[in-house]
Amino acid sequence: MTLKKWAIVLCSLSILFPYMTYGQESSGGFNRQGGPSSLTLDEVISKVEERYKGADFSARFYQVSTLKAVEITDTAKGRIFVKYPGMMRWEYETPEKQIILTDGKRLWIYRPGENQVMMGKAPSFFGDGKGAGFLSDIKRVRQYFDAANEKKDKNENYVIKLLPKKEMAGVSEIYLTVDRNRFEVVQIITHNIYKDETRIELSRLRFEQKLDSALFRFNIPDGVDVLQLEEPNR
Repeated sequence: MTLKKWAIVLCSLSILFPYMTYGQESSGGFNRQGGPSSLTLDEVISKVEERYKGADFSARFYQVSTLKAVEITDTAKGRIFVKYPGMMRWEYETPEKQIILTDGKRLWIYRPGENQVMMGKAPSFFGDGKGAGFLSDIKRVRQYFDAANEKKDKNENYVIKLLPKKEMAGVSEIYLTVDRNRFEVVQIITHNIYKDETRIELSRLRFEQKLDSALFRFNIPDGVDVLQLEEPNR
């Protein structure tokens, strides 16, 4: 596998997530105390929790991943499926097909073009809300992160900065953009201590469905090379 391909896999796992386009933010933000036309930070998070509470959903995603030290930037797009609690399936369509899949306990990364599947323990990569793991259990936002520096973007959507309550491998801060009307997460931006970034934009979210648990289990095809993922330092 080339350096660029490994870079994109690593960015995806660290997420997976995230580019904050600071130039698009407005100077005004929603505040903790609230106001005549604003919600408090706690109210916004509560509305997000209510929207995602126990819900399965699917969406389209567009991802931009950057490894700053080696100046590699790549884009990808595909579909995501999420089932409460802890199950996620990322189907990458471009630039090449791959599937990142977890049933909440196990993790698989299947790259058919490489005839290869990488396996690991899901909590090592998605636990504590890493890897956008909070999408499958939104309570993890309050459980593992402190919210700070809340703002609004140019569309008046809420932007919330999340800081890990304790040291978290691969994550120094996360920015969530929350739709101001539907209270759905439409963008996730993740930075690590090396200033690497992943931006994931979510669109065409669908909550009116019940996803089959079988969608989140992976049967390894015959003849595929199986590699064990090394667990990240916590």
